[in-house]
Amino acid sequence: MAAVTAAMIKSLRDATNAGMSACKNALVEADGDFDKAVDVLRERGLAAAAKKAGRIAAEGLVSSYVAPDSKTGVIIEINSETDFVSKNSDFRAYVAQVVGQAIRTDSADIASFLEDKWHIDESMTVKEALTQKIAVTGERLDIRRFEKYEAQDNGLLVNYVHGAASISDDMFAGRVAVLLEIAGDSPNLLEAGKNICLQIASMSPKFVSRDDISADFIEKEREILTQQAKLEESENAAKNPKYRSKPDKVLQNIINGRLEKEMKVFCLAEQEYVKDGDLNVSQYLQSVGKDVAVKRFVRYETGEGLEKRSEDFAAEVNKAIQG
Repeated sequence: MAAVTAAMIKSLRDATNAGMSACKNALVEADGDFDKAVDVLRERGLAAAAKKAGRIAAEGLVSSYVAPDSKTGVIIEINSETDFVSKNSDFRAYVAQVVGQAIRTDSADIASFLEDKWHIDESMTVKEALTQKIAVTGERLDIRRFEKYEAQDNGLLVNYVHGAASISDDMFAGRVAVLLEIAGDSPNLLEAGKNICLQIASMSPKFVSRDDISADFIEKEREILTQQAKLEESENAAKNPKYRSKPDKVLQNIINGRLEKEMKVFCLAEQEYVKDGDLNVSQYLQSVGKDVAVKRFVRYETGEGLEKRSEDFAAEVNKAIQG
């Protein structure tokens, strides 16, 4: 049985808005697995919607950048311990340097990226340059994640940074960043890409379309919705002795309806288009031109899934741990 710590309880509470005791119990039941604990809380109706599981929980910046030819692009997150550092001009200049490193790299993951030669000074690695920056800053910094895209065929790369602040002549960083590949036959392809980047930043889809959703993901969501429906039935029966439980067929129809509603939130193509509520995103893209489609995207929000440092919750957490 994995030990459940105060930090784990606080992190789960920040992600779900559930109570301290509920978070502790969920983590115990999930043997310390954060994602499973979120599912436990959702099944019991104690967690906020799944989209809140990625709320901001750490400081730092995210940035996305596309080369002038619109064929190469990167998105990256660099964390700091405090908001004070993330607003510092020296830190922002460092973020721009790391973005410059990422656009040059052939590495496919953070581990290998950190071993790359630092493009500012090839006598050291990216990791060694980071260590130097930590020494100067006086607090922990972390190059947490990145992705690099190379556009295929007639595709174009487009990016967007929300809450953007300039970190160099042609780079920006902020709280949310998006990198998108869009393709198709239209003179307005770039404009469409920018509009869809805004959509992704504001609506946080998980997939381009249903074709990208695995059977395992759907089954997991169905199980969560099933447990929620069963809990509702139990609560209704407890409140009203005369309550007649819904037949299984009716219950399944309710679950299927809720799952269908979720899919329209998770899938970019089916989301209501934010600039025109009469269209969904797929219909908007069809209006742009022939075969215009989003090929892939990635959205980063600063601190997703990380614990935000706090000094004022110790008593409440300790109380929860003691039961």
